[in-house]
Amino acid sequence: MSLSTSILQICNSSFLSFPVFFFILNTHSAAMPFRGLGRPNATCGMCAADHTKDAFMELKRKKIYRYLVFRIDEKEREVVVEKIGNPAETYDDFTASLPENDCRYAVYDFNFVTSDNCRKSKIFFIAWSPSSSRIRAKMLYATSKHGLRRELDGIHYEIQATDPTEMDLEVLKERAH
Repeated sequence: MSLSTSILQICNSSFLSFPVFFFILNTHSAAMPFRGLGRPNATCGMCAADHTKDAFMELKRKKIYRYLVFRIDEKEREVVVEKIGNPAETYDDFTASLPENDCRYAVYDFNFVTSDNCRKSKIFFIAWSPSSSRIRAKMLYATSKHGLRRELDGIHYEIQATDPTEMDLEVLKERAH
């Protein structure tokens, strides 16, 4: 019988009072080792660094970047800018900047012309999590994604990609139109 099963059985019994339950819970948790005091674990999200938010605002408002690639700095416990793409870089340059075996976040400013011959721009948030990356990295990036998205106001579409075909240029065109 597992610890959680036995605690649930004790909780469901009618004779248990709160002090007894609290004693049992503390007794069991004291016997379990506490890991990761000095390093982030995969259950806590990372916040965005100030320069990360500033770079995004420059991409969004000033259009001086084509894309941004973010990584999680576990030592500083924050999401930082890893690579900045200048406006002349192509989508192929962007996809080549993502690592094959590690997770990353990215923001891509996709420019296109509508059928009415109108120039438009849509900002895509891409959560890159290749299947060959470590499980711990996948968990850390998954738990930090929502917090980063909340900080980066102005994103139009989100793509979760595990291989390059899931974020092909055609996928962006289809979503943007």
